[in-house]
Amino acid sequence: MARFILLLLLCIFLARIFWRSVDAFIEGATGRPRARGAPQRGVSMVRDPVCGTFVLPERAVTLVNGRSRVFFCSEACRDKYRARTA
Repeated sequence: MARFILLLLLCIFLARIFWRSVDAFIEGATGRPRARGAPQRGVSMVRDPVCGTFVLPERAVTLVNGRSRVFFCSEACRDKYRARTA
């Protein structure tokens, strides 16, 4: 049984090496890198001034402070910020 499992793992490993080699060959032949998992363009994020957490502006809790908007990760951080600036 253990021999079968080791043989199966070896076959999976060799198949993975084979497909990576084929993929690299095709990428080199075409001259274009293939898109892999990670997005090509970064996402703009803002930093919470209280705890330092980075948040997407669309999901952040906001507070208008004069002419600027301040972004927070949660309502608790927003309340702490209000208490400090008051």
